[in-house]
Amino acid sequence: MTGGGSAGHVTPNIALSEKLKNQDFKINYIGSINGIERQIIQQNTDIDYYGISSGKLRRYFSLENFIDPFKVVLGLLQAYLIIKKLKPDVIFSKGGFVTVPVVIAGYFNRVPVIIHESDMTPGLANKIAIPFAKKVCTSFLETLNYLPKNKGVYTGTPIREDMLQGNKEKGLIICNFDTKKPILLIIGGSLGSQFINNTVRKILKQLLEKFQVIHICGKSNVDDNLNLQGYKQFEYLNNELSDIFAISDIVISRAGSNAIFELLALKKPNLLIPLSKKASRGDQILNAQSFAKAGYSKVIQEDDINEKTLYEAIIDLYNKKEDYIDKMNNSPAKDSINQI
Repeated sequence: MTGGGSAGHVTPNIALSEKLKNQDFKINYIGSINGIERQIIQQNTDIDYYGISSGKLRRYFSLENFIDPFKVVLGLLQAYLIIKKLKPDVIFSKGGFVTVPVVIAGYFNRVPVIIHESDMTPGLANKIAIPFAKKVCTSFLETLNYLPKNKGVYTGTPIREDMLQGNKEKGLIICNFDTKKPILLIIGGSLGSQFINNTVRKILKQLLEKFQVIHICGKSNVDDNLNLQGYKQFEYLNNELSDIFAISDIVISRAGSNAIFELLALKKPNLLIPLSKKASRGDQILNAQSFAKAGYSKVIQEDDINEKTLYEAIIDLYNKKEDYIDKMNNSPAKDSINQI
C-alpha cells in the first residue's frame, strides 16, 4: 500500500487493510520518510512501514521546485529496490505525490497496480500514475468520464468500520460537555484551516449561545486564550474522533473526498467550505457541488464568507438538519471496501 501527504490519503488504506488482513494478506506500506502517513500508520496499525524520498509539484514558484525532481528520482530508486525485495502480488495506491515513484516502480517490477481516486477529477499525482495502473477505483461515478476507457471502476470510498462505532458517553466525557445544548463540530482537515479557524473564532461567542463547539483546528493552531465554557479545541484527533462524531449534531468541514464520504456514512448534516482555487486545483469545489446537488450538504464558498454569512449558514443548517439526514439515508452509496 502507498498514499500520503494528508490523512485523507492514509485512512482509507487502513480501512481496506483491516479487511485484507482477515483474508490473510501480508501488508507493507511505502510512504515518505517524515510525512503524516508515517505517524498515522505506525500509531494505528502493525503494518511494516518503508520510508522513501518524496518531492512535490507545486502550482506556485518555489526554490524547492528545482530540488524536488531529484527527490522524486531518488524515491523512484528506493521504491524500486523495496518492491524488488518484498515481491508483492499487488500494489494499492491512495494518492499523494509520494505514490508516483511507488506506482512507477511497481510497473517496472511487473507488479499490478490499483489506484484509488478520491476526487471528482484526478489530481496531478494520479494523472501521472494512471498510465502505469491496471485499474482506477473512484469515489464519484462522474470520475469515470475523466479516465481511460475500461480502466475506471466506481467503488466509492473506503470508510473505517470504527468510525461508525463512536461512543456518545465517551465523547461527552472527552469534551466535558452535556446534552443541554446541541453540539457543533468544526474540522478543517488533518492539517487544519487558518481561514476557517479565524472566521469561527470571530463569531464564537454568538455560537456558544446556541451550541457547544468542538474545534479541531490543526497543528499549532490551538488558541490558549480561548478558555471558554462549552468550547473544546484539539490540534488533531485520531482514535477519539469517532466518539466526537457520535456526539456532534452538525459539522463544518472542508470538502476533501474522504471527509465528506465519512460525513455521508455517519449521516451528519454538514456545511462544506471547499478550498478555493487560490489554494487548490478546485477539486473540493467539485466535490461539494456534487454533494449539494444530492442534498447531502449545504455549501458556502470561501469568497462568500464573512462573520454574518457563516453564522447564518450554520443556523440554517441546524434548522434544516432533518432534511439533510433524510437525503443521506436514501444515498445509493456502495460497500466500497468489498468492491475494491
